[in-house]
Amino acid sequence: MDGDKLLCRTAVWRRGKKRDNTVRLGEAVSELMDRQISPEHARYASVADFWSQLLPTELYRHCRIAEVSGGQLKITVDSPSYLHELRLCSSELLEQLKTNCPRARIRKIKFVIG
Repeated sequence: MDGDKLLCRTAVWRRGKKRDNTVRLGEAVSELMDRQISPEHARYASVADFWSQLLPTELYRHCRIAEVSGGQLKITVDSPSYLHELRLCSSELLEQLKTNCPRARIRKIKFVIG
């Protein structure tokens, strides 16, 4: 009987020691935004803003920023003719981005049909 009582008391004691490790979804999302997403967004938001100002309206309407990673800006273009036009002026575009958005550290622009 003593062993049974000890086992029951241990079980009760362990149940009372449970910690509540739950986190509210809003708190988790807020923490994720503060630690990871917001700094990255701030770093690359200037690229998106400047890109819209850098290109003529007609050309801007036919392309969009697909990705920024590893120093590469990936632009999807909706037609081969606009792709060719962008490639012709890619070195000037890159220089403008480096000058006006230095925090983004863009080293290369890649244009793809998409």
